[in-house]
Amino acid sequence: MTEILKAFVNVIIKMPQGFGVTLKYLFRKPVTVQYPKQKIPMTPRYRGRHYLERYDDGTERCVCCGLCAAACPADAIYMEPEETANGERKAKVYEINLLRCIFCGFCEEACPEEAVFLGQDYEFSADNRNSFIWTKDQMLVKHPRKENPLKRIIRRVRRVYGVPTAK
Repeated sequence: MTEILKAFVNVIIKMPQGFGVTLKYLFRKPVTVQYPKQKIPMTPRYRGRHYLERYDDGTERCVCCGLCAAACPADAIYMEPEETANGERKAKVYEINLLRCIFCGFCEEACPEEAVFLGQDYEFSADNRNSFIWTKDQMLVKHPRKENPLKRIIRRVRRVYGVPTAK
């Protein structure tokens, strides 16, 4: 009998409370974002998609020094160096496994050539696991490209703290 009485009290008290919450939000402006059509801008410090920078003449900045791979706590970066005909060093293979990457930004901070940057893109969906291993060709930016304001901030911070910048 007490269980029936508790259920009856819950119906009398709890149901109007629930309807009250519904009515309270019924006439407010909705906070839903229509995602594919409307995207929320990320904060300036957000670290998203990796990309490899180029010099102004279009050549790759990465000299395959291995500092980004050494700084990566998740061991998500794999690279193999090669030498060009004129004796310059560059990356023959440069891969980032996004399934292991924790987007900490250590690779970006460790790079002396300022070749690796994490952008603002956040759409990484794919239908198979192999799509999450990005190669150098997928990460290299197109040339010419407009200047990213975050790169200027990072370069300014490096100058203030005495980290030499790449030319």
